[in-house]
Amino acid sequence: MVRLDVPRMNSDKCRAAVVGAVMGIDPKARCDVDLDTGRLAVDSRLPPSDFIEALEDIGYASFIAQV
Repeated sequence: MVRLDVPRMNSDKCRAAVVGAVMGIDPKARCDVDLDTGRLAVDSRLPPSDFIEALEDIGYASFIAQV
């Protein structure tokens, strides 16, 4: 599981866009979005860089969260 901080992800519309981007590259991925913290957790076999790139493609900066 990878945890990403996604600044500016703070509404249901943002959540839908972010989850859609993840599911677009891995339809079997499981996503957990916390709008309060702007954190996205993705359970997938793909590398984190794939998700970071997908989020950047839709206009969201993201980076691996410090846990």
